[in-house]
Amino acid sequence: MDIVDKLKNKNIKVIEIPKWGTYLRKEWENNFANHLNEKEKKEIYLIDDGGFGGYLWHLFSYEKKDYLKGEKAEEAFNNEKKNRCYVFFQHSDYAILLENASTFHTDDLIDEIGTDMYIVDKQFRWTFVLTHETGWLGPYFCRK
Repeated sequence: MDIVDKLKNKNIKVIEIPKWGTYLRKEWENNFANHLNEKEKKEIYLIDDGGFGGYLWHLFSYEKKDYLKGEKAEEAFNNEKKNRCYVFFQHSDYAILLENASTFHTDDLIDEIGTDMYIVDKQFRWTFVLTHETGWLGPYFCRK
């Protein structure tokens, strides 16, 4: 079962927004990495640079912002009040908007391990990030 079906089965309203990935990644960068200049972003491979894939979550793995990691990150996400959230991916323009997402929990993400996935509230006040390195690097939780 994919994440959309899993969330719908929990009575979370899921709105697919298949071309929003680029926009959401840029908004994430603007909200969580706005304290870094372009040179600093390139140094940590935050953004794609000439075919060398960037990862927004490098903001955390390179220790450029305070964050929670692992079980503490999962606990923070699970305890966060969630109403409207975006879910998007590092290497895809597919995204979803969730409404009435209060029951959205890390248990819903078990099948997403190994994916670079970003979850943010609609106002970009907090983020939860799964990485393809989860278990070694991540998951991460951060407040703006």
